[in-house]
Amino acid sequence: MTHGHEPADVEVRIYSIATSLTESIIFLDETEGSRILPIWIGPMEAQAIAVRLSGYPSPRPMTHDLLFSVIKTLGLTLKKVVISDIVENTYYSSLFLAAPDGSGQRVVDSRPSDAVALAVRFGCPIFINERVFEKTQVLSKPITEDEVLKFKHDLKNLKPNDIIGQLLGGASAGPQQGEEDEGTEEEKGEDEDDEQA
Repeated sequence: MTHGHEPADVEVRIYSIATSLTESIIFLDETEGSRILPIWIGPMEAQAIAVRLSGYPSPRPMTHDLLFSVIKTLGLTLKKVVISDIVENTYYSSLFLAAPDGSGQRVVDSRPSDAVALAVRFGCPIFINERVFEKTQVLSKPITEDEVLKFKHDLKNLKPNDIIGQLLGGASAGPQQGEEDEGTEEEKGEDEDDEQA
């Protein structure tokens, strides 16, 4: 934080996605820096992101495709998404919607995985606020392809803190680092325990 002002938003991109049948991790890395933020998400959300990135056409609109169409049909576009905070292991993010000319901006609360899934459909930038980097365990680039493959393998048996600890060379990963106990992302959007997806 500088001069007591609001922490800055840092642009990120999707570095990689590691996934298993029950849980997934999306890695978001700074476009102009070396930090990587791993976020645990549900496998369905990971699939929604990966399918769009792969260019594989869906025969019928999936949920995020539907939302994309609804937003466009209402004459709006997604200008950016911001993962703005993490409080008690819950990520907070927002969609910034506006008319194509930039007028009438609206901010909508979203889970980060849904925000990213929409961002890849609109081709808009993704940002993470500095406060999120300050509150969570981050990795540093480069992560080798072998390490990403190891993530995918370890997802079958390990919990987030175990994997982060291994990547950091056995450093202990404490409790307040942005991962929840069950290995899926606890994101803003639903406040009850039915968030496990």
